[in-house]
Amino acid sequence: MSPNSLDFDHVELLIGSVESAEEANAKAVKSTVLTPRFYTTDFAALDRLDMSPVRAQWDAMMKEYEGDNNHDHFQRDSTFADEVRQLMPQLSPELRQEFLDFLISSLTSEFSGCILYNEIRKNISNPDIKQLMTYMARDESRHAGFINQSLKDFNLGIDLGSLKKTKHYTFFKPKYIYYATYLSEKIGYARYITIFRQLERHPDKRFHPIFRWFERWCNDEFRHGESFALMMRANPHLLRGHNLLWIRFFILAVYATMYVRDHTRPLMHEAMGLHSTDYDYEVFRITSQIARQVFPVEVDIDHPVFRKCMTRLVEIAVADAKAKKRGGLMGALQHGWCVTQAVATFARLYFVPVKRNPLPAEMRVQPTW
Repeated sequence: MSPNSLDFDHVELLIGSVESAEEANAKAVKSTVLTPRFYTTDFAALDRLDMSPVRAQWDAMMKEYEGDNNHDHFQRDSTFADEVRQLMPQLSPELRQEFLDFLISSLTSEFSGCILYNEIRKNISNPDIKQLMTYMARDESRHAGFINQSLKDFNLGIDLGSLKKTKHYTFFKPKYIYYATYLSEKIGYARYITIFRQLERHPDKRFHPIFRWFERWCNDEFRHGESFALMMRANPHLLRGHNLLWIRFFILAVYATMYVRDHTRPLMHEAMGLHSTDYDYEVFRITSQIARQVFPVEVDIDHPVFRKCMTRLVEIAVADAKAKKRGGLMGALQHGWCVTQAVATFARLYFVPVKRNPLPAEMRVQPTW
């Protein structure tokens, strides 16, 4: 089975279906390998971060945040509701489910950032990091609220207060937070700008008005990533020695999760005139180019073993979903075998040779894609 030939039965196994607000909230609360998680960390370590080595760049960035060029962006215009009423009845039930899955997972991811940044802000005294987290929490709160408005069009709004209280939190060491958040913000930019550019070229394929907001939205994501890049460049021990192994791990984990997740939405990509595999490799390409600003290693996304392993992970995910649906002893055994295969496939992926990058003198990157 090719991941590009997933039929809806396979997709439904992987993403389920949502028909009520209760199911939408349950989906947001659920934590799996593929769903966004909520995090907590060692606040004292963040309090000790020293940004003085990049003071000029840091202060310039704080002025950008203070300027808040998106303060009026996340408000629905007069045509938004009309477009929803016009376009939504045209969606097939299958495409509707994929789009809802996209909205719920995107909201959960944005709200996860909002909660983490707020918790850091409340638990540290370092003025530089406290100021940054205040701005980033503000941005992510806007993003999550804007997505939630679109879910409410389907009568599926998420109770964010309840989600904060009920979803499981995962502890990550601060350096894991830096690597994972940097990648998440930059890959978020790459995903949104790729969709925006595609629909800019083909406005007839814009099946929901929320996509019109993606350009300025993704530039928020880009700036967030820049902040974490400065944090890491100001503390260069995070970018050498055994930490290179962790950087490699997080790049692969973020890429693999995205690839499997995106191949559960083939109809959504097709509706936009995109092909799931081509779309993902374009996102990988953009993210890899951006990440050269801070990471000395880069995954070879064109290596045949890399591509083969990505395809294999989708196949394993489908087989695992079937095993879970089967249940019982046989289902449990099949699930265990799928987990073993996934670990082995990721290990093979990990040992694909990486490319080495000299870090540039200029740390900032412009969102020019």
